[in-house]
Amino acid sequence: MSGQIIGLQDWFATPPGRYLLAWEQAQFDEAVADVFGYHALQLGAAGVDGLRTNRMPHRWLALPDPGQPSGRAALYTDFAALPFAANSLDLVVLPHALELSQDPHAALREVERVLVPEGRVVICGLNPASLWGMRQRRAHLYRRLGLGDLFLPEGGEFIGYWRMRDWLRLLSFEVESGRFGVYRPAVRSEAWLERCRWMDAAGERWWPIFGAAYFLVAVKRVRGMRLLSADWRRAAARATAPVPIAGKMHKAKADRAD
Repeated sequence: MSGQIIGLQDWFATPPGRYLLAWEQAQFDEAVADVFGYHALQLGAAGVDGLRTNRMPHRWLALPDPGQPSGRAALYTDFAALPFAANSLDLVVLPHALELSQDPHAALREVERVLVPEGRVVICGLNPASLWGMRQRRAHLYRRLGLGDLFLPEGGEFIGYWRMRDWLRLLSFEVESGRFGVYRPAVRSEAWLERCRWMDAAGERWWPIFGAAYFLVAVKRVRGMRLLSADWRRAAARATAPVPIAGKMHKAKADRAD
């Protein structure tokens, strides 16, 4: 596990890694800026500052391995056994945490447990149905023959976008938004990545679901729960205010007339 995460950290320093990191950072900055609450947590991928634009007073970065270098880490923990009480976090961001986890189902169930009702989870992952995913699968075949290197960091199984949505739905999450990005081909050269810059706009328009990365924002829904409106205090005060009873008023008038 630690080798996989360190591999991701090192890979972010390569030209395609920097390209992916820039796109992911922009998505996180936009998605979490207006999410309010008190407690937010990022799981894994210290190279991405997923909570940079969020304004919650308590924000933490959790890593799975104390050997992973990071000056921002607040705690080291197993992602399938988070040290937080149930319904205690308002926001959890997972940049590549699930696809690099040994048990992604358990990690996602744990995220659902610690989130408050209406809390948000933000997930970023690599798309296996993309040019980058195809090159990674080909590289795996070549490695079995003792040839070549992997293009993407070595890790667990990459989880497809629609599969991830199904997992979220089974845990009673409602997907609020989703998008794809990173459409340039799987090349290692900075110069070739720059030459293919035009593919970002073309891919977003003509083949959007084949981006190398996807980004999801989902809300934890609790069946039978109803959020109170902002004026609930005034409504409660009106409900408990004394109301004159018509019968008593008529009796008081009749007594005065006698």
